[in-house]
Amino acid sequence: MKKILYSVLLCALLLTACGQNNAGNANNAGNVDNTSSNQPEQTTEVTTLKVASLIPPMTEILELAKPMLAEEGIELEVLVLSDNVQPNSALWAKEVDANFFQHVPYMEEFNRNNDSELVPVTPIYFANYGVYAKDYASMEELPEGAVIAIANDVSNIDRSLSLLAQHEVITLQEKTGPYYTQKDIIENPKNYKFEEVDLLMLARMYDDADAVVMTPAYAAPLGLTPKSDALLTEGVENDFAITLVARSDNANSEPIQKLAAAMTSDEVREFLQQNYDETAIPAF
Repeated sequence: MKKILYSVLLCALLLTACGQNNAGNANNAGNVDNTSSNQPEQTTEVTTLKVASLIPPMTEILELAKPMLAEEGIELEVLVLSDNVQPNSALWAKEVDANFFQHVPYMEEFNRNNDSELVPVTPIYFANYGVYAKDYASMEELPEGAVIAIANDVSNIDRSLSLLAQHEVITLQEKTGPYYTQKDIIENPKNYKFEEVDLLMLARMYDDADAVVMTPAYAAPLGLTPKSDALLTEGVENDFAITLVARSDNANSEPIQKLAAAMTSDEVREFLQQNYDETAIPAF
């Protein structure tokens, strides 16, 4: 009888000990799970890059760059502005990180007037400047005293007069400053009158002036292209490529350089060749 009681007691003790061990293991397992579940999830930090622009194909190129930059952890935000002054003002005020709408001479004039330090990052495409006329098929047909509309900012006055001088429509004296102006015209055989208007008004002048000097971006909405419709064109041997521009303090930053790489990719080159072969010639 004593042996039976002893055996029962021993079994009870063993069962109690096992239960305590199992409970301890369960608690330990629970503690491990809780610790694991409380750990914060790792997230990839996204950099936002703001770029100001104006019109196609500028904005379209930036849209092409978006997915490329997303793979690099960069979110590209494109701000489409309404005039050709805001993009530089916004960039210098650090409201945006870069802009894409201008050639380098235009940027340099902004720097001179605003004591700013905007810098070119990389040229993207040449917008083939041309002379367009609604009622004339050649420059020779333009009458004596014809009105030719040109952009009114100094860099594009220079560009327009240089184009006309390149084709011997006018003769310019040797350049003494950074830009040609109408005062530099020394020969104007047909007494053309040059009406200076805001860059964004050039397309509207197509109906009012005898001829207009403008980029393809402003000619395109009128159904005009340099190859098919321009009386004269500029070509690509010039300093007027449309360029990605940043500030001196951020131009060499990794996000800006990755944007430049995306904008000079094979995808962008093919897009321009397929869609803007006459009007936006790759500069890279």
